[in-house]
Amino acid sequence: LFAGRMSSQDLSITAKLINGGVAGLVGVTCVFPIDLAKTRLQNQQGKDVYKGMTDCLMKTARAEGFLGMYRGAAVNLTLVTPEKAIKLAANDFLRQLLMQDGTQRNLKMEMLAGCGAGICQVVVTCPMEMLKIQLQDAGRLAVSHQGSASAAPTSRPYSTGSASTHRRPSATLIARELLRTQGLWGLYRGLGATLLRDIPFSIIYFPLFANLNQLGVSEVTGKAPFAHSFVAGCAAGSVAAVAVTPLDVLKTRIQTLKKGLGEASYSGVTDCARKLWTQEGAAAFMKGAGCRALVIAPLFGIAQGIYFIGIGERILKCLE
Repeated sequence: LFAGRMSSQDLSITAKLINGGVAGLVGVTCVFPIDLAKTRLQNQQGKDVYKGMTDCLMKTARAEGFLGMYRGAAVNLTLVTPEKAIKLAANDFLRQLLMQDGTQRNLKMEMLAGCGAGICQVVVTCPMEMLKIQLQDAGRLAVSHQGSASAAPTSRPYSTGSASTHRRPSATLIARELLRTQGLWGLYRGLGATLLRDIPFSIIYFPLFANLNQLGVSEVTGKAPFAHSFVAGCAAGSVAAVAVTPLDVLKTRIQTLKKGLGEASYSGVTDCARKLWTQEGAAAFMKGAGCRALVIAPLFGIAQGIYFIGIGERILKCLE
């Protein structure tokens, strides 16, 4: 019965994986500089190196060049394909499991499907962002240290024996050192915070997008046009992104290995939240909220647009 229903719905896991992968690659390429600014703004403690997103991007471009705004992009571009593919395919697959007589049971089932998608994607998301954050934040630390000639060197969770490499660590170097010193768990530092962010995000995003997108579905084709899917993805992504920004700040702080002079370290989610509240106030929980909305909105708008266009299905047809 389930196999027949899958066939009637013309569902193809391979096509969905291709759609998610292509969408992730295109989206990340477009918005990565804003994501870098978000990470640096969220990690600022005490005296701010950057006054905002625009100031951060301008200073980064001047100090590190255009490619400096894409520091850490290689990690994202490598792993975003399986991450987005897993997220979108898992949600779609779970929604199909929860369907009855061709209709969604209720909003609770949609939220449950989103929850499952959020849990599945963390397998890739956590190590990907763990490595990405170290590379993105390296420039902020360099600027911070330059501002204080007497700044003492911070502790390094990884070493290479080369001063130049200390300034520009690679994802491979960091991953190798974490595996050597902490095992596989080292790559999953901040797993709890990642789950706390991604599960609520998916619970909010997927049902909201599904309902917004349904408003534009054509009776003839049974699909919403690209423009409508794109706008629905942007709107749902913005709402979900801003809603979970406090959890994203906690995750970023916990996963950042190298700290600037006088910056706090954290033992977990509760410790991070307590120190953030007492040392920086409530506003600190919304650091980078604007950047996050600007990253997630087009990222998921592009993702859902490509997903509903069916690029994966078209590629598979060409290969037949």
